[in-house]
Amino acid sequence: MSEKVVVLGSTGSIGRSTLEVIKQHPDEFEVVALAAGTNVEEMIKQARLFRPKMVSMATKEAAEAVRQALDGEVTVRFGTEALEEVATHPDATFVVSAIVGSRGLLPTLAAIRAGKKVGLANKETLVTAGHIVTQEAQKAGVPLLPIDSEHSAIFQCLNGEDQRAVRRLILTASGGSFRDWKREDLIHATPEVALKHPNWSMGAKITIDSATLMNKGLEVIEAHWLFRFPYEQIDVLIHPQSIIHSMVEFEDGAIMAQLGAPDMKVPIQYALTYPKRLPLTTSPVNFAQMSRLDFREPDLERFPCLQMAYEAGRIGGTMTTVLNAANEIAVERFLAREISFLAIEQMIERALSKHVPLSNPSLEEIQEADRWARDYVQQLIAVTA
Repeated sequence: MSEKVVVLGSTGSIGRSTLEVIKQHPDEFEVVALAAGTNVEEMIKQARLFRPKMVSMATKEAAEAVRQALDGEVTVRFGTEALEEVATHPDATFVVSAIVGSRGLLPTLAAIRAGKKVGLANKETLVTAGHIVTQEAQKAGVPLLPIDSEHSAIFQCLNGEDQRAVRRLILTASGGSFRDWKREDLIHATPEVALKHPNWSMGAKITIDSATLMNKGLEVIEAHWLFRFPYEQIDVLIHPQSIIHSMVEFEDGAIMAQLGAPDMKVPIQYALTYPKRLPLTTSPVNFAQMSRLDFREPDLERFPCLQMAYEAGRIGGTMTTVLNAANEIAVERFLAREISFLAIEQMIERALSKHVPLSNPSLEEIQEADRWARDYVQQLIAVTA
């Protein structure tokens, strides 16, 4: 019986890789519905190739353009309600949550409450409302299967192991585009250089997050919720080659690592097929040609976003919501050339210092904290412009 798949964020980097995996195994998967933002051209291609029953776009204009091109072949909707309708499609058995940012929270929650298995590539969902998402998944009896390469690696290393015997989780980080830059040189960092990731092909937002190390901070918070380990047991190492995707150290000193070429199709397929493994066309690692694997501690003075994420995670509640929302706005403004690279961390720090966190917040309180942080950072940028 084939897995009937919905892809939220199908025109993005993870969404496209997911559809490439599905294309390699047509007998194993059927695409039921797709959701995207405003990339009309890519959605038309995907809809014609995979023949979903429903498509959702972010705006009315984008939906109308897709509808006209497909000429009634597929049901096309738009907006927030349509996104949740796609996420809860009655024929779906598996939802890949790959929308960038906190916009992925509500459709992911809707999919969980509808009893769908969820492959989670949207780390902001757990950063923003980890306690609610994990509680709802437990209540619905559905798995949250990690798609981020680091969390997939930890998931694989923990498979069949007693978590009580784990000493620590070790998330690896490429270090991003500026991993070898000095602090004083970051004043001159531009979006063009920041977007040239040395190892991975990713969307713009996550590539900037990688350059600030905020991406790794968000992943630390995500790991806390996925695997239920305290922050004191979650470490980060810079590993420039991105061959070891993450590691687990056990109390007897043994360390298990998951290795592979930097290709997101591997963790995507593992989530889709778990607990099975299927063949996959990827570039294999050639150990004979690999001269070295390097590791170093992250420099928290040069890249303070990682430290801010740890601190926000330990405080918990709405503090991580504010961390994520402030970062999303700051990154957006950096890409628009309205603020400098170093101003990203400054905006986040000021929002965190201003916010009075709520513990165990409701969904409404989380949404309000998210709105407050976005407004606050936008006002800061307007004043300093």
